[in-house]
Amino acid sequence: MENNNTPAIEPKKKKSLVFPIILAVVIVVGGIYGYRTYSYGQIHEETDDAQIASNMSPVISRVSGYVTQIKVKDNQFVKKGDTLVILDNRDQKMALVQAEAALATAKSNISNAQASTTATSKSINTSEAAVTTANAQIEAAKVNVWKTNQDLKRYSILVKDHSITEQQYEQALAAKQSADRQLQVLVDQRNQIAQQTNVASSQTAASSQQISVAGSVAKQREVDVENARLNLSYTIILAPEDGFVGKVPIQAGQYLQAGSQLFSLVKNDQKWVIANFKETQVDKMVEGQKVKIEIDAFPDREFDGVVSSFSPATGSTFSILPPDNASGNFVKVVQRLPVKIDFVKLDPNVAKKLRTGMNVKAEVSLK
Repeated sequence: MENNNTPAIEPKKKKSLVFPIILAVVIVVGGIYGYRTYSYGQIHEETDDAQIASNMSPVISRVSGYVTQIKVKDNQFVKKGDTLVILDNRDQKMALVQAEAALATAKSNISNAQASTTATSKSINTSEAAVTTANAQIEAAKVNVWKTNQDLKRYSILVKDHSITEQQYEQALAAKQSADRQLQVLVDQRNQIAQQTNVASSQTAASSQQISVAGSVAKQREVDVENARLNLSYTIILAPEDGFVGKVPIQAGQYLQAGSQLFSLVKNDQKWVIANFKETQVDKMVEGQKVKIEIDAFPDREFDGVVSSFSPATGSTFSILPPDNASGNFVKVVQRLPVKIDFVKLDPNVAKKLRTGMNVKAEVSLK
């Protein structure tokens, strides 16, 4: 009898080729993608550590004072010369009045010194004329002295011969003595007048020096007046450039110190990108290379740019507290170098919407 309990042999199932095919496709696609990514990475460098940048002008108070009026609001657009803030100007007005009064006094001193010099000059001219007259009188007196001296000599001979009387001789002697005294008086007068002339000349020199000093003082007072006027004008703070006002943190009645920054004015005339590349990425980067720019605020658009310049130092070097690797433990950290990228043919409508600090992705072509 046949044994009916023997199990039947099932035919072998064929292996499915779907998984190996899919795996092969994935490997091929992955290899192609990896190769293209590697090849692309060899001629491109990219970073998302990048932001929109623009010129920012700080608004600074040049004088101290209390705020009386604030003419702008947060985020307001202003033009160059627009009034931003007005300070209390009473102190500056009083300083200007004092400076103008001091200038008037200095000019008055110049006029007085000039008048004194003019009077002294007239006195010198009068004295010189008197000296000339005295010299002429002295010459005449010398002639008279010579004549009386000659007469006295003749009379002394005649009186010995009894040709004339003693009275006539005494008259000649008296005339001689009188002429001598007259000459001496005239000489003394001339010397006194000359001395007065010398004194007047010294006074003229002193007056000239006074005029010079008064003139210097007047110039200093003019500078004080101009400085006071400048300080008065500084009580009205104007916009230095066209742009948007940032946050205005000051209030009316607040006291401002000279040199304190009130707020910033973001200029709207130009925009660029500051991309912080790793130090290991900038080896092949040079100025003039093309850049593709993606702005987070415009996800569906791509912008063209060009590498403009490289920072002379890493970003950490410009920080308030730069790292000091010579002290304490050292941990090597890859540094980032700021790179300036200029837009190429940026749409003006887009430029108006760009704001400083917006996030950007920059991709530099190394070819």
